[in-house]
Amino acid sequence: MTDIENNGLIPAAYCPGNDPHSIAQGLYQHYAYTLAQGEDAHIPSYLYEALALLVRDRLVVHWKETQRRYKADDVKRVSYLSLEFLMGRSLTNAVYNLDLEESIRAALAGYGMSLEDTEDEEKDAGLGNGGLGRLAACFLDSCASLKLPVTGYGIRYEYGMFRQAIEGGEQVEYPDHWLRDGNPWEMERAEDTRRVKFYGHTESEHDGKASRWLNTHDVLALPYDIPVPGYRNNCVNTLRLWKAAATEEFDLGEFNAGSYPESVEAKNEAEHITMVLYPNDASENGKQLRLRQQYFLASASLQDVLARWVEEHGEDFSNFAAKNCFQLNDTHPSCAVAELMRLLMDEHGMDWNEAWGITSQCMAYTNHTLLPEALERWSVKLFSHMLPRLMEIIYEINGRLLTEISQRWPGDYERQRRMSLIEEGHDPQIRMAYLALVGSFSVNGVAALHTKLLKSDLFKDWYELWPDKFNNKTNGVTQRRWLAHCNPGLREHINRAIGDDWLIDLEQLERLGPMVEDPAFCEQWHTIKQANKQRLVDFVQQETGVRFDVESMFDVQVKRIHEYKRQLLNVLHVIHLYDRILRGEGDQVQPRSVLIGGKAAPGYAMAKMIIKLVNNVASVIDANPVVKERLQLVFVPNYRVTAMEIICPATDLSEQVSTAGKEASGTGNMKFMMNGAMTIGTLDGANIEMLEQVGEENFFLFGLDADAVVEVRKDYDPSAIIDADADFKRVMSLLEGGHFNASEPGIFDTICCSIRDRHDQWVTAADFRSYVDAQARAAGAYQDRQQWTRMSIRNTAASGFFSSDRTIQQYAEEIWDIPVETGASKAKE
Repeated sequence: MTDIENNGLIPAAYCPGNDPHSIAQGLYQHYAYTLAQGEDAHIPSYLYEALALLVRDRLVVHWKETQRRYKADDVKRVSYLSLEFLMGRSLTNAVYNLDLEESIRAALAGYGMSLEDTEDEEKDAGLGNGGLGRLAACFLDSCASLKLPVTGYGIRYEYGMFRQAIEGGEQVEYPDHWLRDGNPWEMERAEDTRRVKFYGHTESEHDGKASRWLNTHDVLALPYDIPVPGYRNNCVNTLRLWKAAATEEFDLGEFNAGSYPESVEAKNEAEHITMVLYPNDASENGKQLRLRQQYFLASASLQDVLARWVEEHGEDFSNFAAKNCFQLNDTHPSCAVAELMRLLMDEHGMDWNEAWGITSQCMAYTNHTLLPEALERWSVKLFSHMLPRLMEIIYEINGRLLTEISQRWPGDYERQRRMSLIEEGHDPQIRMAYLALVGSFSVNGVAALHTKLLKSDLFKDWYELWPDKFNNKTNGVTQRRWLAHCNPGLREHINRAIGDDWLIDLEQLERLGPMVEDPAFCEQWHTIKQANKQRLVDFVQQETGVRFDVESMFDVQVKRIHEYKRQLLNVLHVIHLYDRILRGEGDQVQPRSVLIGGKAAPGYAMAKMIIKLVNNVASVIDANPVVKERLQLVFVPNYRVTAMEIICPATDLSEQVSTAGKEASGTGNMKFMMNGAMTIGTLDGANIEMLEQVGEENFFLFGLDADAVVEVRKDYDPSAIIDADADFKRVMSLLEGGHFNASEPGIFDTICCSIRDRHDQWVTAADFRSYVDAQARAAGAYQDRQQWTRMSIRNTAASGFFSSDRTIQQYAEEIWDIPVETGASKAKE
């Protein structure tokens, strides 16, 4: 108890009320006094901020108590390190988790505002590119809902994922200054500021056993904390985001000499680290900035954990590994392995063996990709210049690793070359994924197939060396945002049928299975779907000017634009339907509205060209009144979390069509399934486990499996495949003949060449026929409304396995060694 509490100035157990009167009073106080707004005119942006502050007040009470309990119980803590956290909006998630919705709606009504209107004033916290960042957000939600002591560590990017516009059919990127109007959910914690070193040089101590890192260019890491509430359980965890700041505001001497630009150069250079999410690293400057971001996150976060440890336990680190775990979300934070070694040796006086014993027992690595090019490598030259002390440590780790490999496989120099942390060549590279593998006690994939392929292919050598390190943790998503929040009509329908325990135990959805025999339940399910579709119709019209037919099949593919995700295959099918209608088969074509959305990396030319193709095909379709009666195509710009919250509940057919063996897991596929969409998909990522859960009769499977893809590529002849398929031949004739680019000759030549390329690793042509046939089966099934509704219910009923609560429970029990209170069902208590 503080002195203020002892003196009776505030109650010892202060807790603002949640009743309608207290909520209304709190909203008025923040609006009229905290924000000093008048009572005559109600400004929506200020009402949002006042409401956010009101909700934050209530979060803080539980936040402080949660942190006090963790400290008092001396619990084992997990630090989740991720360069991406795609949190989306915080307001309604917090309102729902705190069970404040009814009281807040009543308070807002007094201002003539709805909760939905107020929520629209909040900007998406776009601190991620896609699935990786959204997964991290789901994991934090589940950790809090399961009362697990997990802190998220990330970067407070001033500009988030770029805002995408479509101009002339092409992607144009604009800055997303999401912090322009401030962020009422964050709290600056200046007292926990850390100092991060860059550049300089190293010198050995006189005894030759230690090294000093001197003449560094230091940057301050300033933390901002965001509360992460669990679902109605009084647990509030923390997401700590780091902002870079200069050690001095500016050089006063330079300023007094009249050199203002030079005087603020250091400040600007420091702040650039956290200015923009994931810079384009095609240039040398981009590569430097990205590496600086990764080390900045790792160093600040590790220093933070070590400072807390010393405060609570002094310099006794004997129990540190037993009380701490660092989960590395993909390869990006893998600098943490070398940085923890540096901190333990240079700052806390340990020898190598003691420091390595701790490091290798508390690091855990999650791999999220099967694409070798996505496994980050850093130039030894660049790394040595920017982080010389870490380079020394990496060399030492590598030397000891190669000794272990040579003892295990004497004389196998090829294996040593393959497994070395340093890839030799004209410009030697550090293999950062290998650094994470060596320094971690656990290495996990994120779907059964993904983990199998890691062990048999990508990390085969490592699996042979350390088989016990490898495990699988199939991804999941939080049902609280991705069903309960985004689909309130379906939420209430499910609650009336089976109660609301599924919100904390998604396996309860199995109880919906028998409801397919209840005509009234099925009819209401369909009615809710149509209402959700109408909401999407309005959204699409607002965003693009195109109006979908609500009775048509809503065929949706929203995700990052990438060749392996095969948006191109989807477009080829649309062209096939277009061709059929032109040839007079319109009466045989099920009316279909195709929605594609997603952002292409700014430097990814082919992905951007695919966006251009989608928009050109859409324009040609829209210009033909006969075709657009049966077929519509639209590219929705600036795909983001809030857009997905509208798109997901309205989708009939979910496109999960990646080349088998390329998608690690996917999470959008789970969100669609949870909301009752049917999946058309390959045997890739978590699609396989989804198929196992729901059965082939409720899933439109097509395409080669991962093994078949490998075999086909040995003697791949896409032109022969095209020539042997009359439908495919007509599609390519339209595409290659310039039908969709009459005024822009030749712009799609690279796409056409990629489809015909014998070395096309995405084997798009090989899967075309199977895909078209599966699409025909889906169209036929959609024509039987009652049967389609039953299939929809079965998909939702079978989605229980794909809750992030289940995933996190497995992380906690099998990697982090943290007990969960007899499973997710206890989270609500």
